[in-house]
Formats: sequence, structure tokens, C-alpha cells
Amino acid sequence: MAIKKNLTKLEAVMWSIALPGFAQLLTGNLVKGILFVLLEFLVNVNSNFNKGIMYSFLGETEKAMHVLDFQWLMFYPCLYMFAMWDAYRSVMPAEEKITFLPFVFSAYFVTVGLMISPKVKIFGLFPGPVFLPMLFVIPGVITGFLIRKLLLKLYYN
Repeated sequence: MAIKKNLTKLEAVMWSIALPGFAQLLTGNLVKGILFVLLEFLVNVNSNFNKGIMYSFLGETEKAMHVLDFQWLMFYPCLYMFAMWDAYRSVMPAEEKITFLPFVFSAYFVTVGLMISPKVKIFGLFPGPVFLPMLFVIPGVITGFLIRKLLLKLYYN
């Protein structure tokens, strides 16, 4: 029996942050939810992402870099942000336009952050392949919102 819950936009995004696919499962989109959970599991396991997260939070960012499979991990930002946007989109009001831009630009920026993470030090510290991409969410969201605001002003007013 499917559970169908009405989520707020914040709830949808927060459940997607917890695990891609959870918001879809809660809103009754079972096929999509199961697909996102399975894809997240596939990428997570093949990239050794949980080990990388664990080492990063233990302050062993160099070790995190060496356990990760970057070829698999490169899929994660787009999968994660797409699942998050899909969850948001499924509960947003119909009058909201081009809401995907902050999610898309976050995926782009996080992917770039991941690619350059082996070479970047900030004030002599190596943030590594987990924390540097997380920091890149900030300019991604800001860029997405700025471009969205500009496009809304130009085309939807």
C-alpha cells in the first residue's frame, strides 16, 4: 500500500538531502523514488563515498581522496541535485517558473569542486573531495538564483 503525503517544498528538499528518492517515495511516486534510491546506492557504493565522508569528518581528507573512485563519484552531484529538484518540483505551486536553475548550477559547481578538489588548499588546509564540493554549493545556488531572477525579469514580466 502506497503512502501518499503532501509535503511542503522545504520537507521535499530536506528528505532529498537525507537520501535521494525519499521525497518521491513519500509523495507516492514509488517508481521514481525507488529508482533514485537504487541509483544513489549504486553510485555511493561504487565510489566508496561513505568511506570518503567518514574520513573527511575524522579530519583525514587526504585519506578520503585516496579511497574515492572519482569516475563514479562524478555522477553524484547531478543525480543528487536532480532528485532534489524533482522533489521540489513535485510540490511547488504551478505559477513558479524556472525553479531548476539553482539546482542545475549547484550540480555544475559541485562537479567542478569535485574535479579540482585534489589540488585545492584553502589557507593551507586541504578541504578534500567532500568538503570542497560542499562549499561549491554556495556559489552554485547564488548563481542559479541570480540567473533565475534575471530571466524572470526579462521574460516573465
